[in-house]
Amino acid sequence: MRLDDHSAPVRLRDGSMDLSTVHDISQAITAAHLFIYLVPEGPQEAAKLGVSERGPAYFAFRSAAMGAVPWQVTLAAFYNFSPRAVRAMAGVWDAAPPERWQAARFLAAGRAMRRVGAHLAEERLAEARSLIDPVVAGADYAGKMLAAANASVALPSDPLVALWQQITVVREWRGDAHLVVLAANDLGPCDCLVLHTATGRLPTALARRTRLWDDQEWAAATARLVARGWLDSDGAITTAGSAARERIERETDEHCAALWAPIGDAGARRLASLIAPITDAFTAAGTFEELRSA
Repeated sequence: MRLDDHSAPVRLRDGSMDLSTVHDISQAITAAHLFIYLVPEGPQEAAKLGVSERGPAYFAFRSAAMGAVPWQVTLAAFYNFSPRAVRAMAGVWDAAPPERWQAARFLAAGRAMRRVGAHLAEERLAEARSLIDPVVAGADYAGKMLAAANASVALPSDPLVALWQQITVVREWRGDAHLVVLAANDLGPCDCLVLHTATGRLPTALARRTRLWDDQEWAAATARLVARGWLDSDGAITTAGSAARERIERETDEHCAALWAPIGDAGARRLASLIAPITDAFTAAGTFEELRSA
């Protein structure tokens, strides 16, 4: 996985964290979490619960921690999906209750990590937990819906999957924080997706296929971004658009700085190093190729 270069050290005014460290650990956390949405073990476990369509299974797996919520709650928490995409999950709780979806997700994660050889020695697992556990325990969950839900889930007995679930909590915490920043910048669900694809960091075909915004909605979002000067008339990102996107990422990192304060810069950098073998194993297995080539 390519991590964006934010190497210039910029420390917050209160001196609490280096923003480049916050950005780098956030990228490492996201990379170590991401495989769950791309591996075949997810659909395989969903099929055992009676759901064979990838979209509904995705929403059930990711929102199971919130309980048997209606699809509208999942839509609100996930933000950049269209209502028609999320509405497809209606009925997943009839197929199986959220607790079974959560257990199946853990099974899928464990199976996938074993298949690609994502292994952390016992001492590395223990050290990683000694760093991430205080972050999860000390986090402020106000307004952090998905993070709070995942923090409430009992950790599984498999030590590697338990670490991955703690990674999930922190990944969703940043995601929840990012939504606050997007809303503060008047960047709506489809607009933020169009801007993201314009940067080249998310393939447009993949975004359109999974988020299901139709041509009219996509065109309207593009027109709004053109009016703001963030895209040109051909839909390409402008200098102002790139600056706006970088500012939004920076504001998200600033929001996340307090999350990492319990372990500081050195602890965050060490945690990134400790969990890197998870990402490395899935990268070597070609798991992320869809994100590069879609």
